[in-house]
Amino acid sequence: MTAQKDVDARERILRAAARLIAESGGEPVSTRAICGAAGVGAPTLYHHFGDKQGLFDAVAAYGFERYLSDKRAQPSTGDPVEDLRQGWELHQEFGRSNPELYTLMYGTARRPPAAAEAHEILLGLVGAVARAGRLRVPVEAAANMIHAAGTGVMLALVAGEGDPGLPDRMCEALFEALIVPAGPGDGTSGGAGRAGGGAAPALAVALRAALAAEPASALTATEAALLGEWLDRIAGARPDAPA
Repeated sequence: MTAQKDVDARERILRAAARLIAESGGEPVSTRAICGAAGVGAPTLYHHFGDKQGLFDAVAAYGFERYLSDKRAQPSTGDPVEDLRQGWELHQEFGRSNPELYTLMYGTARRPPAAAEAHEILLGLVGAVARAGRLRVPVEAAANMIHAAGTGVMLALVAGEGDPGLPDRMCEALFEALIVPAGPGDGTSGGAGRAGGGAAPALAVALRAALAAEPASALTATEAALLGEWLDRIAGARPDAPA
């Protein structure tokens, strides 16, 4: 088998497996059916993927690549909060359009390296909200909350639980909990003081995110670490906690 034929066979198997999984309605898909759809023998499948689990891991990675191609192409609106909202909607739409593939991607603990890129994109979107002075909690914590809520909602819908309006309600609840309303005319932290008195945590998160993106050269490593600790403590404080 030439190198090009080898690549072509692998691609055909992946595409056939992804299609059959998408059409399965949650029913098991056999390697025999995949081989038949791809026009290859079982030895070719096992040559490329080792076993059925190896094939399904590769299909999950293939799904992430399809998902990431849309995420990478997502244009910025110029508003970091709206960009984050669009990221949420894109994620939910991918799950609605590819329920079985989505379950393979997010329903197990086995995650391909491409999943890390998806999380980095989410961190970038949340970090932009933080640098605008609009985030109430640290970037990593907010990203983890959004990821957990987004995947949980979609997996519930795929399983037939909840209703189609659940993603929108969850998004609104998350944004209310995590994001400071925009101030009049500036779209940044001007509304922090009116959002329950939580200006200091939002500003601490903003400075922490800014320093992560562009470290302060005037500080030593020890000073930067200490400043980061202080900012994290301020960001984690309740707005109504005593000083």
